[in-house]
Amino acid sequence: MTDASKIDSTVGLKPRIAIPEPCSYDAEYSGRALPPYLRAVEAAGGEPVVIPLQSTPEEIARLITSCAAILLPGSKADVDPQKFNAAAHAKTAPADPPRDAADELLLQDAYNLRKPVFGICYGLQSLNVWRTGSLIQDIESEVNHSAGAKVEIAHKVTVAQDSLLAREILNGKDSMPVPVNSSHHQSADVVGDGLRAVAHCAEDGIIEAIEGTVPGHYVLAVQWHPERTFNSDKLSNNLFQAFVNAARKWNGSNS
Repeated sequence: MTDASKIDSTVGLKPRIAIPEPCSYDAEYSGRALPPYLRAVEAAGGEPVVIPLQSTPEEIARLITSCAAILLPGSKADVDPQKFNAAAHAKTAPADPPRDAADELLLQDAYNLRKPVFGICYGLQSLNVWRTGSLIQDIESEVNHSAGAKVEIAHKVTVAQDSLLAREILNGKDSMPVPVNSSHHQSADVVGDGLRAVAHCAEDGIIEAIEGTVPGHYVLAVQWHPERTFNSDKLSNNLFQAFVNAARKWNGSNS
């Protein structure tokens, strides 16, 4: 980690990015899953700030005060279906109350202060449910949702041309189907308040990305895993660069 006060001569102050630990009940999973997010944020010019899931609300509040944005990573858990008034599916993984509590505190802070938000996989689902949306608890489709951790491309997604996502990863070019490495078994169903679906699986229509609808507030979440390919895939790199740039802009306007 770098000192938050260190100034880069080309990009200015490095924005601090709050990232909760992925899962409270599987330390081995979290230890393996977290580093790629940290490396991707650092490579894009940000300073990751890990939020331990055993922290008290007061400790989390102190940590995020100095952060300019939040990144919600993937997880081994599934969001508690009680949060969207549904009975648990047989294939729904155990919930993770400490992770849920951390996400909710981070999201409340980000929405109160319009800090940039970037969600990945579980992070998309957590954001969507927090915004009163619901989830498909187990996707019944032909898509190979287990391939993303092992191969670079699971399937392709179609991106809405008028979206923040299209501007950030496609640079305004034609919204061709984009190859992604999704590995999720759940997805957004009813999209939450102040959000809209902006990418769908080209094969089965499953929602693959959502973003905020409030002008001036950077909120974007994807179901695939750009942290795994940020150093080899231009589109994945674009996602992290755009997010950190948004955090830097927020940091500069609020310093």
